[in-house]
Amino acid sequence: MKRRQLLAALPLSLLWTQAGAAPLRPRVIVSTDIGGTDFDDFQSLVHLLLYTDVIDLEGMIASPWGEARERKRHLLDLVDAYARDYPALRSWSAAYPAPEQLRARCKQGAQDLADQRGWGEATEGSDWIIQCARQPDPRPLWVLLWGGYEDLAQALHDAPDIASKLRVYMIGGPNKKWSTQAYDYLATAHPTLWLIENNATYRGWFTGGEQGGEWGNTGFIAQHVKGKGALGDYFARIASQIKMGDTPSLAYLLHGDPEHPEHPSWGGQFVRAWDRPRVRFTRPPQADDVVETFALVELVYQPAHPPAAAARAQLVVDQQRFNGYPHADGSWRFLFSPKESKTWHYRVESTDPGLHGQSGAFTSRPATPAQALQPSTRYPHWWTDSPDPQLAEGPHQGARSISRWRQDFLRDFAARLQRAAAPRV
Repeated sequence: MKRRQLLAALPLSLLWTQAGAAPLRPRVIVSTDIGGTDFDDFQSLVHLLLYTDVIDLEGMIASPWGEARERKRHLLDLVDAYARDYPALRSWSAAYPAPEQLRARCKQGAQDLADQRGWGEATEGSDWIIQCARQPDPRPLWVLLWGGYEDLAQALHDAPDIASKLRVYMIGGPNKKWSTQAYDYLATAHPTLWLIENNATYRGWFTGGEQGGEWGNTGFIAQHVKGKGALGDYFARIASQIKMGDTPSLAYLLHGDPEHPEHPSWGGQFVRAWDRPRVRFTRPPQADDVVETFALVELVYQPAHPPAAAARAQLVVDQQRFNGYPHADGSWRFLFSPKESKTWHYRVESTDPGLHGQSGAFTSRPATPAQALQPSTRYPHWWTDSPDPQLAEGPHQGARSISRWRQDFLRDFAARLQRAAAPRV
């Protein structure tokens, strides 16, 4: 095995150990849209809590999702399950944090998506990111984005000095589709931020489990999760199949070289990002207008009369609604990010009669391998999915760089679940 491959396969505790020193545990804050319509955050948080003996988990932030509000309670519910397993977990490692420590680190983040500025008001979550980042600790602070990007954007707006202390792993795709304004702010105002933008690679965590057997998405839960402590039962009650689409961000810190996203790891293998795609249409686009999948698409409409102060407008795409905002020049502007490759049709619903009923379409296509040969100088520390066809799982670029490790990371997870089920004697 080549030296680079060997290093990529080593556990974090070996990779980050200095001669004669204790392992350097990564500092981690997770921002999660737990409590929304998707069950994967609950699963990923069970996984996270079982690994808190090898990371310094400094915060868990409930980020925005639709009508659901005050969702910190879901984080506290999970810590309650962890508390029931804590005696067993503690018998395996004294490094597991006490439940009361974890409860104190659960924070409520933004309860609404950002407006056209990309930021709004400070939250308990954004203030906590700032407080942790400013600690006199030489280690970087890893911010793992599992949901909205609002609290990170707010923290960087309020305290831009913390940017150099951060390492950000962003689960994009659907999350980017909803947090377009916050994403736009990050990409525009903080292009030198160290960031992995994972729009499709994360799908390798579950696309490789469609087969049967104990490593399949349903078989694994039946054989290795259900009945394995309070956390295992919590996981099994949430859903009968694996998704855990956010877990690659943590797995990236467990096996691999975190400072080198181009190296293989359980959390994916990435390439330096090209200029972040952003397309503006000042006319209604048609289906033959092509944009890059996961790009930001800005639609600009200029009604005959300036919008009234109370006017409202929404972009309706695939039966989902995205707010539009009036601009100082009298135009309306909408941001959208296509999460898959297809032709998108939209219409505008508005109280402004000059805007209501407008419609259009555009087609999104995946990035090409040639784009990975043109890393951006504007984004020197920004990484994204590899468009190498050999790393794709169907339409999902980069996904094979995770699914190739499936049995390895699931075996490790199963061993962790066993800790909760059986105290060490």
